[in-house]
Amino acid sequence: MDTDGKLIMEMIRYYESDPKRVGHFLKVYGYAKTIGEAEALSPQLEQILEIAAIVHDIGIKASLKKYKSSAGKYQEREGPPLAKAMLEKLKYPAELIGRVCYLVGHHHTYTNINGLDYQILVEADFLVNMEESGMEKEQIKYVGETIFKTECGKVILKELYLSDPQEEKKRKNRRKEENS
Repeated sequence: MDTDGKLIMEMIRYYESDPKRVGHFLKVYGYAKTIGEAEALSPQLEQILEIAAIVHDIGIKASLKKYKSSAGKYQEREGPPLAKAMLEKLKYPAELIGRVCYLVGHHHTYTNINGLDYQILVEADFLVNMEESGMEKEQIKYVGETIFKTECGKVILKELYLSDPQEEKKRKNRRKEENS
């Protein structure tokens, strides 16, 4: 099993029979990987992004215990030390751990996003949170206009949440007729 596979298994054990949390980080990981590859990140930055996506919500358990809340500000406060300990245990390099912990400690901060890995992590987390929280279409549009910057992230957002299936069907039919 590769190191990321070991990390995923470690997070599954960490969440102790909580399929909702496991499903969340796996979806964020999938979107982050997809967007990172589409944006042609360097292998090093792609690795940082994928690891950060796996552990981004590691602070939730501690936040719930300590503050009785999983609010983003508490996750950002409690997550980095937990991520650091887990990544050190799995022998990830210190430089990588530092950046991953920075991302874990900022993934709910949407100002001063510095780095494509940070941008993509935020977008991937939003893509999942939109579905899981039942975000309204107007809110989704606003987030898309103000937060999303990557081309791939914008396409996924549009395809999942902003396209009108009936309108898309009409466009496809018109194209068929034009090409006949």
